[in-house]
Amino acid sequence: MATPWLEAFPRTSRPFMDEMDSILGFSLSRVIAEGPNSKLNMTENSQPAIMATSILILRVLEQEFGFQTKDRIDVSLGHSLGEYAALVAGGYIDFSSALTMVRRRAEIMAECTRKASETSGQSFGMIALICEPEHLPGLVSAINDFIEPGSAVSRDDSSDDSSPFQQVRIANMNSKNQIVLSGSIERIQSLLVQLRQFGGHDPRAVRLKSDSPFHSPIMEPAARYMRHALEQVPINFPATMPCISNVSALPFRSKEDLKDLLSRQCVDTVRWWDSIKYLDQDRGVKRWVGIGPGKVGRNLVGKEVGRVPTKGGGVWAICDPRDVEDVLKELEKTESEDLDLK
Repeated sequence: MATPWLEAFPRTSRPFMDEMDSILGFSLSRVIAEGPNSKLNMTENSQPAIMATSILILRVLEQEFGFQTKDRIDVSLGHSLGEYAALVAGGYIDFSSALTMVRRRAEIMAECTRKASETSGQSFGMIALICEPEHLPGLVSAINDFIEPGSAVSRDDSSDDSSPFQQVRIANMNSKNQIVLSGSIERIQSLLVQLRQFGGHDPRAVRLKSDSPFHSPIMEPAARYMRHALEQVPINFPATMPCISNVSALPFRSKEDLKDLLSRQCVDTVRWWDSIKYLDQDRGVKRWVGIGPGKVGRNLVGKEVGRVPTKGGGVWAICDPRDVEDVLKELEKTESEDLDLK
């Protein structure tokens, strides 16, 4: 994921990769460059690699193109793991502290998954549910009825007084027609059967490429680690720009608020769609620039929130060196048009 940036901008990228390896105490750059994919895809490697690559791209923008982040960007946000890169970009946490926490957090998450699998004999992961927008509120309500501990609809004779779906959670509220469930795959599939038989819902289900149940109660040890770790690292507040919390879908309000919400993010629902609506409707954000490997973030923002008549509609992704000049050109064009109107 970093090779194109190393080849296109070695002056910035190579020192950055050396810095990353030094912070972690091992050569993650070699894993990123050489694999094998089975090693790179391990949670404890993939998460710091993705987070670091996002910051690498930002460094390239700043050092190779003179992009002034604090002057050009009004607010930052990131989806799940991306929240750490957003906090670094916003000036709340330095790169070294964020990378160290992400690596250890990922190690704990991987261990949580292994222990859960060994204890239960079940497989774990995440499944996206897609339906028509008008059906989503009812689907969410029905799911909450089933997973609520002790609710009448969720008990069965093989359990005690807790729900058989208690370890299943809505991990992400991604868009107006997509949510993601996290937990035991067997229990999620059983829940889908219940939804179809008794809830009147038949969403399209797509299993994600994740073997871990992120944003579920199984990840509580990671949340405990983050609560402790955030007491040890320097946090700047206020920083250079507001940053939107995944948990509250609003800007972090204080240093203590940041510590609390970033810790809870390990187990709580990522309210991404609420965050997008807040920035679009309440803050009037017109331009969105996604930075990181892949265009998932750009796709999750969606096309309907861009408010500028230009290529991309004001929602862009920079995930490849070939994207940079075009995106910056369109961004500058729309900023100049705004100035002309003032």
